[in-house]
Amino acid sequence: MGWKEIARSATGTSHQSQGIPCQDYGCCRIFNDVIVGAVADGAGSAKYADVGSKLAVETVIKCFSDINEYPENQEELEPNFSQPMCQAEAAKLFTKIVNGVIQELNKQASKEDYSINDLACTLLVFVATPHWLAAMQIGDGFIVVRPEKSEEYQLLFHPDKGEFANETTFITSNNSLQEMQVKVIPGEQAFICASTDGLEKVAIRLNDWTPFPPFFKPFEEYLQETSNPKKNYEYVDVFLNSERLNSRTDDDKTLLLSLWEKE
Repeated sequence: MGWKEIARSATGTSHQSQGIPCQDYGCCRIFNDVIVGAVADGAGSAKYADVGSKLAVETVIKCFSDINEYPENQEELEPNFSQPMCQAEAAKLFTKIVNGVIQELNKQASKEDYSINDLACTLLVFVATPHWLAAMQIGDGFIVVRPEKSEEYQLLFHPDKGEFANETTFITSNNSLQEMQVKVIPGEQAFICASTDGLEKVAIRLNDWTPFPPFFKPFEEYLQETSNPKKNYEYVDVFLNSERLNSRTDDDKTLLLSLWEKE
């Protein structure tokens, strides 16, 4: 019984041709029966987008690590994870986390003497237990889940798309907290997938914003069949770097996959 997880990224062909590093980053951590995942996509216009996305995700994971290591301070940060959160509690938790990320981005910008906008990125975060899930999203990308008692995949949030092409909200935007989407879902989530926008057009039906099951099902089966996905990651890497996928999208791509196994 427990969580399986894997997070992998691949540089888009447009960045490869320009010698630009991957500006996506994703990471997961498991704390007993609680899993925390985060993905970020650095803004194409940001000079140090790769630094910003990695720092944002690492700050999220560190925040939850601190909660786990110092439970006596938990009340200051968020409700006890053994109890389901309400919407207001989740919003409070994620607001604290976002403010913490912004603080770390400001420190980095000040240290290196550049603008915080040079570190601009989107941010998606989820925390899940066997009994409930809470998630947030700033910007585009997607989080898709499949509840244990359902065969259908569910998109948690509509990606934040601006008025113009390639426009979205970043965590460094003045209105990032106002645009932050938060959701709490009761019940066991058997499968969770978080991704940056590089995979939107192949994973999500854009005409009605519903998940495309043939995209997600093979990854769920891969997690079911793989004892240690973090060591046996070739399946995900081959997919992310495949010619077939690169013919559909030239953007950086990140896949964060997790599965709750009862046995």
